[in-house]
Amino acid sequence: MRLIPILTLALALAAFGAACQNQTGGTAANSNANANTAAATTDHSGHDMSNMKGHDMSNMNASTGGAHDHGNEMTSAPGAADQPYDLQFIDSMIHHHEGALQMAKMVLGKTERQEVKTFAQKISDDQAKEMEQMRRWRDEWFAGKPAALNMELPGMKGGTEMMNSAHMKDMDEMDPAHFDGHFLSMMIKHHEGAVEMAKDAQRRAERPEIKQIAQEIVREQEAEIRQMRAWKAKWKE
Repeated sequence: MRLIPILTLALALAAFGAACQNQTGGTAANSNANANTAAATTDHSGHDMSNMKGHDMSNMNASTGGAHDHGNEMTSAPGAADQPYDLQFIDSMIHHHEGALQMAKMVLGKTERQEVKTFAQKISDDQAKEMEQMRRWRDEWFAGKPAALNMELPGMKGGTEMMNSAHMKDMDEMDPAHFDGHFLSMMIKHHEGAVEMAKDAQRRAERPEIKQIAQEIVREQEAEIRQMRAWKAKWKE
């Protein structure tokens, strides 16, 4: 009869040991799952991508963590405002320029005016060149730094607010006779945002190279704004 309590105790200890083993295995599995989740939200440069949920990752720029998804409102990268100003300007202006390139590409397939095609191609060429320069500076000065896209910089929101999926779809489906004027209105607003950003950089940037490219952006895009306004006034006649 004394064997019964001993047998009962042995069975209880065995059950307790199995429970502990299951708990340890579950903890390890959870740890692995958490590690996989963290890896999925960090790109090969170590940038935190979790804030980009809902954006088109196929257009992701590896150096800036920026993305274009016109169906969603773009948000600043986590901690962007705490990064050096020059890095914020580079990442944000690259993102801003990408919008101009998208609009210029649309123009080349829609407009019937040769002067507008030539103008759109110039915008595309100039801003692609500036983007490449800024990417080189980022690699040289801020290698390994996380994304610093800051939508709160002066000119960022105003320059991109019209570039949403509905608006771009309307432009794509617009009759060529009405397309040019609509494009000019959008690009004027977009340029005004870039000029505002560049003037802010002329005051706040630390590196002379940033001040110089900001000065060039102001000069070139203010001239283009004047040209676009002149066309709008002429075509209304």
